[in-house]
Amino acid sequence: MMNPSVLLLDEPTAGLSPIYQEEVFQRVKEVNSTGVSVVMVEQNARRCLQICDRGYVLDQGRNAYTGTGRDLLNDPNVIELYLGTLAKG
Repeated sequence: MMNPSVLLLDEPTAGLSPIYQEEVFQRVKEVNSTGVSVVMVEQNARRCLQICDRGYVLDQGRNAYTGTGRDLLNDPNVIELYLGTLAKG
């Protein structure tokens, strides 16, 4: 596709080393900066929320929390339930 408007990614960092995971996140940011919307499902929620404009945290297949990446990263409930208490630091 020559001029996509949306890129869908399902677990793009699954099974990758931390170095390659970071490379994927950087490439996703680059693609997004060209005007392409990116929809990504990702287990590495903390890192994904650091780069996203909007996030949705699913629990048992239902939307539990919605907000900007920054808001979700700082939400005490999201931290406690999904990111772990180590994410506070």
